[in-house]
Amino acid sequence: MRLEHVGRRHGPRGPWVLREVSLDLPAAALVRVVGTNGTGKSTLLRLLAGVDAPTEGRVTGRPVRTAYVPERFPVALPFTAVDYLVHLGRVQGLGRAAARARAGEWLERFGAGEHAGTGLAELSKGTSQKVAVAQALLADPALLVLDEAWTGLDTGARAELDTAVRERLAAGATVVFVDHDPRRLEGEAAVVYGVEGGRVREATPSGLPGPAPGRPAAGGGLREARCGPGSGAGGSSVGGGGPVSAVTPAVSGAAASRPSVRIVVSGGRPLPGRLPGDPAVAPGTDGGTTVLTVDAAHSDALLGALLAASWHVHHLGTEGVRV
Repeated sequence: MRLEHVGRRHGPRGPWVLREVSLDLPAAALVRVVGTNGTGKSTLLRLLAGVDAPTEGRVTGRPVRTAYVPERFPVALPFTAVDYLVHLGRVQGLGRAAARARAGEWLERFGAGEHAGTGLAELSKGTSQKVAVAQALLADPALLVLDEAWTGLDTGARAELDTAVRERLAAGATVVFVDHDPRRLEGEAAVVYGVEGGRVREATPSGLPGPAPGRPAAGGGLREARCGPGSGAGGSSVGGGGPVSAVTPAVSGAAASRPSVRIVVSGGRPLPGRLPGDPAVAPGTDGGTTVLTVDAAHSDALLGALLAASWHVHHLGTEGVRV
């Protein structure tokens, strides 16, 4: 998905909220958007989700199944919680029976099953937010856009949403999010975009001491997000202070090769068809273990997907280390 010279303003003569935004949104990656209030983060998310159209420039490559959780959920709608979800499931292409089944499943997962038959206008703010999140997850979106979606959720529901995000990533989706808590999914974002002064810049991912491997240093920790073909925008780097983020590149001759990480796991549910970073998968030397080798840039996202699928991690290390 690509944004080319995108700008957005409200009204034909209103002030510009965003201007000259050019970026390639990486596939199968977690993308965080940061910035102070009023800088245009929500506007950027609405443009990505297709809720708003750009005033100038163009957006191409948006997946057919794109889902969006707004900062404020419109509760004054003539539906019960489950009827609202079924309606949106049908809009997203699900059959009625499938939409009703998935609506019930997601309400239960977020601890709101007992409110399935309650009118939206009668729901508490927290339960309304659970419905808002559930509608975005009904139809397995390829692009999931979350604008402060964790706000108002209780602790259990916040953890469930973290898990749902990792599930979407493991299935090959892209997730873009804004959240006021800097610890939210800390170290798992492949790309961080900062919004400032109407411009969007790529920031060094949280928790890394410097620029991502294979990327030039950015002045002030940010660089303009003008990520055309071949610029490396689709590459990713993650960190979180753990052993994976501490991997250093191996050097061959005069050129440094991209580091890779080996993860030895066992148990868990069957692996999804597509994992972050498309790792090489091989049987381990110990009975019942599996070895996954992946570019270090995707190692944290892969680790999160494995943990979400209840796999036990035995070992992490650089490629070539005995496991």
